[in-house]
Amino acid sequence: MAAISCLDFLGFQEALKKMRDVDDKIIYSLNALPTESFKGQVNSEGTCRDLYAKLQQSHSSRQENIRSCITLSANTLKNLAERRKAQPDDIEADSKFKAEQRKLRVLQSELNVEDIIKERTYKAFNERCRSYFHAGQ
Repeated sequence: MAAISCLDFLGFQEALKKMRDVDDKIIYSLNALPTESFKGQVNSEGTCRDLYAKLQQSHSSRQENIRSCITLSANTLKNLAERRKAQPDDIEADSKFKAEQRKLRVLQSELNVEDIIKERTYKAFNERCRSYFHAGQ
């Protein structure tokens, strides 16, 4: 998955939401696995392996995008802080500084959201795929 732009924050959040689609639909994907009585008709190991690879790629890509935006925002914040210090009466600089602070906090909280999503997704994955596939195989 390609890098997403950090400059349009609402666009970034929308792209992140779309990237989380694989996690949101994990139950539907896992429901494609057969029950015990139909086990031989579908390659459950292959299905689980493919789903695991897709999850790994999605999680890695999202984490990388979030961290990249955090770094960009932190650098912007540093520059705004210097501008604010040099020009204490600049209302625009002060306003931009506070907006960037809020943006950085939201970006940092997205990392926590990622952890929760990953935990929920892998719990569901392991419940359905543990008899067919073990991560690291």
